[in-house]
Amino acid sequence: MPRLPILLLLVAAAMFAAALPSVFAVSTNSTITSVVPAASSAGEKFLAAGIAFGLAAFGAGYGVGQSGAAAIAAVTEKAEVRTTALIFVVLAEAIAIYGFAIAILILGQPS
Repeated sequence: MPRLPILLLLVAAAMFAAALPSVFAVSTNSTITSVVPAASSAGEKFLAAGIAFGLAAFGAGYGVGQSGAAAIAAVTEKAEVRTTALIFVVLAEAIAIYGFAIAILILGQPS
């Protein structure tokens, strides 16, 4: 099993853990302490949308690569499995569409 996807997943988890303390910014006045969500800034929304779509596109690319290679191997051995193999490739590609939809939902949130 290639170790690159596991390594990239660990890097993404480390980046998320590093950004976790900044999820809530604390503003201190003289007597009132209020918690302001840091996600209200536009820059963090763009970052979140980019991470959502980027990881979804990476997963879709990896899935299409693996299922596409297996589909080609299966079709060369038995031509009747062509449609079934195509379905698995399309299912892997749908992950990128879901990531795009989540990115649009993140960017559509009011500030």
